[in-house]
Amino acid sequence: MAQQLHERIQSSSMDMKLDALKDLANSSRDITFAQEFINLDGISLLTQMVESGTDFGDLLSFTLTAFVELMDHGIVSWDTFSVAFIKKIASYVCKAAMDTAVLQRSLAILESMVLNSQDLYQKVAQEITIGQLIPHLQGTDQDIQTYTIAVINALFLKAPEEKRQVHAMFSICLKFSFSLVCQNVIRSNKPINDEMAHQLYVLQVLTFNLLEDRMMTKMDPQDQAQRDIIFELRRIAFDVECDSNNSGSIENWSNHVNPAVDFTQIPPGMLALDNMLYFARHHQDAYIRIVLENSSREDKHECPFGRSSIELTKMLCEILKVGELPSENCHDFHPMFFTHDRSFEEFFCICIQLLNKTWKEMRATSEDFNKVMQVVKEQITRALTIKPNSLDQFKSRLQNLSYTEILKLRQSERMNQEDFQSRPILELREKIQPEIMELIKQQRLNRLCEGTCFRKISSRRRQDKFWYCRLSPNHKVLHYGDLEESPQGEVPHDSLQDKLPVADIKAVVTGKDCPHMKEKGALKQNKELLELAFSVLYESDEYLNFIYCVWTDGLNALLGKEMTSEFTRSDMDTLLNMEMKLRLLDLENIQIPEVPPPIPKEPSNYDFVYDCN
Repeated sequence: MAQQLHERIQSSSMDMKLDALKDLANSSRDITFAQEFINLDGISLLTQMVESGTDFGDLLSFTLTAFVELMDHGIVSWDTFSVAFIKKIASYVCKAAMDTAVLQRSLAILESMVLNSQDLYQKVAQEITIGQLIPHLQGTDQDIQTYTIAVINALFLKAPEEKRQVHAMFSICLKFSFSLVCQNVIRSNKPINDEMAHQLYVLQVLTFNLLEDRMMTKMDPQDQAQRDIIFELRRIAFDVECDSNNSGSIENWSNHVNPAVDFTQIPPGMLALDNMLYFARHHQDAYIRIVLENSSREDKHECPFGRSSIELTKMLCEILKVGELPSENCHDFHPMFFTHDRSFEEFFCICIQLLNKTWKEMRATSEDFNKVMQVVKEQITRALTIKPNSLDQFKSRLQNLSYTEILKLRQSERMNQEDFQSRPILELREKIQPEIMELIKQQRLNRLCEGTCFRKISSRRRQDKFWYCRLSPNHKVLHYGDLEESPQGEVPHDSLQDKLPVADIKAVVTGKDCPHMKEKGALKQNKELLELAFSVLYESDEYLNFIYCVWTDGLNALLGKEMTSEFTRSDMDTLLNMEMKLRLLDLENIQIPEVPPPIPKEPSNYDFVYDCN
């Protein structure tokens, strides 16, 4: 097969060549085939086809796909490729309009080149710039965005130390947001040129202040810049000038003497302070409200804004794996981070308001700080599972995840976890089930004893006539009779002229089997009644016709038959789950054994028994 495909991909017929490349792309996943094709110098043939530049569209797409699949086996070294091949692959990435499949494969090839060879990194870095990669993040194709960020991360990991600061800044930008320049380009529909790319670089340096470098480098605790930001936060909250030598804390920092020390822990480092300043400046009303309402409280329920912001930033870094190396096993993609210039800071602003709201719902004190953070983390991770497309959608999802709702979800999940599928729990459910079924049975019979007014059903039309039926208290006789109008309450037994002994009932039929539903006219005009209809068959093949489902259960229970209606199943699930929760309430956080404890051996004697004589 390798020999045949090697010949077919060189065919002069475009159709035959396309079919051959399709087969090659599929077959190259198999390592045995890949080894044979590579032995035929197939990799060199594919690179020559790419360098020639004669193929495009599907031909080029399948060529690159086959190349990627073959190289993934690790048989051929990446150092063997020429500068011409690298330039050609880079040109596909740099083009403004390129086939999506070709662009995706080209980005994958560039990432592998950078990661697998330091020499190729130098060559790729000369052909690709950050400004040329940014436009690929502006589209809506998730794969293209993911592969683009993968190339950025690869360039950062392989960059020399002196260049990492610049790459780190762009890595933060590309993970968390679009730049202001990109937003302007989107609005104007103009392509990014070198001048715009340079503006992007300058703007991002000024805007993000090299946040990644701050996170990775411990700052001097006495750094005046940190202290100035803290005093700026206080000035915004209270609209007063603070003494720059006063290091006291009204935001409840962990270190009350020198709050700047709180930002030396990595992560979150200075990123937490930057988030707080962004929140204070861009969401000033919410910031002032949170600080003032917690600073003026006389009880012990104030939420420490400073400490909360630091821990929240650290938590967000953990959730989004900020600062960790890229992982091939992680496929989480959050499109909302591509919808705002400062999406991570906006993400923080939403979450810090959530934290304050949850704190109040839990009526927490400083001793409950860790419990609150656990609940907030659960709220955030649950909201992220739906992969919101925008920050507003994420915020709306959080509004439905209050502390009360989290408790309900935890309880529901606890009922479905493995402990509740264990043998002791299942045995308990089986033991309780007959009691619950008896309870439902008694409720149905009580309903029959109360009686019900039914509307008479005609095959031609619905008539405004009624009849009433009820079960005697001793459960032996059905009393029924016609009524002129619907009664306001119960109808006494003695006013119902007809009787039907329960012992005479032969069967209860439902749905289409009922006589009053078999008639063509009735079935056509009363389809909505079909599921509720039932009839009682008694002596001489006569029927008593009903339209009411609860009575079906009651009559079956009266006759000693199984109650099979959907209402019975629903009531059983509800009551059984409630009873299980009540009985297991005292066993929270206690491991339930799979098997009962062993019965101890009998004692050697019973002399310890008290002698009543």
